[in-house]
Amino acid sequence: MGTLMNDPRFAVTTFLVIDFEGLTPAGRPAEPIEVAALALRPVGDGLVQVGRFEELMRPPADVPVTTRDVQLKGITQQMLSTAHPAADVLARLDARLTAPPYRLVAHHASTEAGIIGRQAEHCPVLAATSLLDTLRLAKVVVPGLGSYGLDGLLGYYGIPKPAGRHRAMPDVEVTARVLARLLDDGCADGRWRTLLELDAVAGLQPNRRPGPDVKQDAPF
Repeated sequence: MGTLMNDPRFAVTTFLVIDFEGLTPAGRPAEPIEVAALALRPVGDGLVQVGRFEELMRPPADVPVTTRDVQLKGITQQMLSTAHPAADVLARLDARLTAPPYRLVAHHASTEAGIIGRQAEHCPVLAATSLLDTLRLAKVVVPGLGSYGLDGLLGYYGIPKPAGRHRAMPDVEVTARVLARLLDDGCADGRWRTLLELDAVAGLQPNRRPGPDVKQDAPF
């Protein structure tokens, strides 16, 4: 990642690649049913995984899993029946974020930002953390690409589509690979040398600052 590694702020940041799978009931915001996250830290010439989190979440009783949801995601109503609600799951993820600074990373990050914002009281650290959008990075690094969806970028970079595509952890894993390629290519082209320059191109601001009482657990 070239010159980015020379930026002190980039070098001490943990990048948390995150993805939600959700249900979209008519007239309501998406209800998350799965979350996955990979914690990556700059080491040497790349990003090294230092932690992971993956869990299903039980949606409200009035939000059913449709046949299309099962076909697309492979997540059934039965799988979710014994899962914990989103509030509990996100609180557990949040409790691991005890070694800042962090940047959240997601593809089309406004979706993740919206879900996190609606759960902010349960995950105040997540809700206060800025995001980097790999879709926005890709539009700068690969101008004129036909599709900037995740599948389009996987095809462009020759990254195999994972088994279980549209499950949270497989999507996070390939998003992390796309992130690494985008950072490398952007450095090679002289598009960015610092974390602040990445933020200027692809950053999204959080919706909420953390409250005073944040639970702690084993950190990423």
